[in-house]
Amino acid sequence: MSGSTPELPVVVLDALTPTAQRLVINRRGSTVWEVDSPRGRYAVKLGYPIEATPDWPAQPWTALAPAREGAVLHRLGFDEIAYGEWERGTWNFQPWHEGPDLYRLWEPCRRPDSVVEPHTSVALGCVKALAELHAKGWAHGDVQPAHFIIGPERTHLIDLALARGGQVPEGYDFPFRGCLVHYEAPEIARMVLATGQAEPTPEADVYALGASLLISATGWRAVEYPDDAPRPVQREAVASGRRRSVKVPGDLGALIDAMLSHAPGDRPTIYEVGKALS
Repeated sequence: MSGSTPELPVVVLDALTPTAQRLVINRRGSTVWEVDSPRGRYAVKLGYPIEATPDWPAQPWTALAPAREGAVLHRLGFDEIAYGEWERGTWNFQPWHEGPDLYRLWEPCRRPDSVVEPHTSVALGCVKALAELHAKGWAHGDVQPAHFIIGPERTHLIDLALARGGQVPEGYDFPFRGCLVHYEAPEIARMVLATGQAEPTPEADVYALGASLLISATGWRAVEYPDDAPRPVQREAVASGRRRSVKVPGDLGALIDAMLSHAPGDRPTIYEVGKALS
């Protein structure tokens, strides 16, 4: 990576021999490309450490995330996956999934005075994708609207770098320190506040899916806190259970409300959610 312009490592170029490539994401600690190659279309991810700033501590784990995700995908039995190391961290490539994410797809539902209601079939597609992961004994740990890609034939659940449920190579592993707080379950927030890390669970994934459906359908977070609140303040609000009322019409609203229950044992399982939507 020269200067601020990201480049694909030689090892990835040699493996895919791209005919076209498009930078999709360029953020602190990671970059993602859409790459066309004779082998097909791929998502290529690079990770590198986040250096400390006056406002944020250093985040070395971001360098390991692509390789950890690649290892998880291999453990789950997915093909056409590769991962390895480059000079600043690790990389992976995996098949590209075409389609909008959940938040983008439900944008018409969030427009002022909209009469468009969120389709339960879309919600069910997200539930099925998460249920497949849980059935294999894994929890995702980072469920959010951007990680559900609504394809023409099925919904794909992506970004499994934080997933837990089986062994991954020790050199690529790192502790789970929570996820995007908008979708973090109260018990996860409490544990991160208390110890600095936690353990993803299926119950926390169900909460996160409920929060994802809510914000995608309405634009509102599940828990109320100032937009510019520091992350510990956000987590305190989540841990305390200061939750907004769910205002999603129909049976979906009641189901989301149950998924957002404060106690993990009060939430439906992902299979119960799927049955309710079916």
